[in-house]
Amino acid sequence: MDKYGVPYWATLPIAGAVCLLFGFLFGLPALRLEGLYLALATFALGVSLPQLLKYKHFEHWTGGVQGIVIPKPEAPFGLPLKPDQWLYFFTLAVTLVMFALAWNLLRGRVGRAIVAIRDNHVAAEAMGVNNAIYKSLTFGVSAMYTGVAGGLSAIAVQFVAPDSFDIFLSIKFLIGIVIGGLASISGALFGALFIQFVPNVADEISKAAPWAIFGLFLLAFVYVMPMGISGAIQMGLARLARKRQNT
Repeated sequence: MDKYGVPYWATLPIAGAVCLLFGFLFGLPALRLEGLYLALATFALGVSLPQLLKYKHFEHWTGGVQGIVIPKPEAPFGLPLKPDQWLYFFTLAVTLVMFALAWNLLRGRVGRAIVAIRDNHVAAEAMGVNNAIYKSLTFGVSAMYTGVAGGLSAIAVQFVAPDSFDIFLSIKFLIGIVIGGLASISGALFGALFIQFVPNVADEISKAAPWAIFGLFLLAFVYVMPMGISGAIQMGLARLARKRQNT
C-alpha cells in the first residue's frame, strides 16, 4: 500500500486509464500538427509538464521536488521469493500482458486502421477510416503504455518525482525507437535492450568519454541497420525464405 491506501498493483491500471484519457484529449488538438511540428510539441510537453508538477498546488500528489518514496512490495500468498525476485516476476508478467495487448490490437480492426493511416492517410480516409478518432486513439494508447511503464518504474526504483522524467529520458526513448525499429512490436524490446545495456558497455570501454563511445555505437547501428534491429531481422528472414524457395 502507498500513503493513499492503494495497493501497488492497482496503481498500474489507474495510471494506464488516466494516461489513456489525457493522451486521447491531447491527441485532438495535436491533429493539426504533423511531422517536425508534432515532434517539437511532444518534446515541449515533456519539458514543461515536470516543472508544472513541482508547483506547490500539486505537491500533495507529486511530492514536489522531494518526490515520493515507495515501499518495496513483498511477495504475496506466502511465496518463497525475496522482494527483488517477486518484483522481477511481477514486472515480467505485466510486460508480457502489455505485449500481448499490443499484438492483438495491431491485428484487429483498430490496428488495421492505424496501419492504413500510417501508410497513406488520404487513402485511409477515402476508405472510410475516421483519421481524427484513430489518430487521437493512437495518442491515448501510447500514453497508456507510458503510464503503465512509469508506474512500474516507480515501484522498481521505490522513488518517483517530477524530475525523474526529464528531456534526456525522452531522447533515450527516441533512440530506442530508432535502434529497435519503427512500426514493430519486437523493436520496442530491442530498443529497450540497447538503451539499457549499451551505455554500460560504453562506460566500460571509456570512463572519460562514455557518451562519445555510445554515439559511435549509435552511428554504427544506424549505418548497418537503417531500418532498426527488427527491420534487419525481418529482411534477413525474407532473404533466407527466398533462397530456400529458389533452391
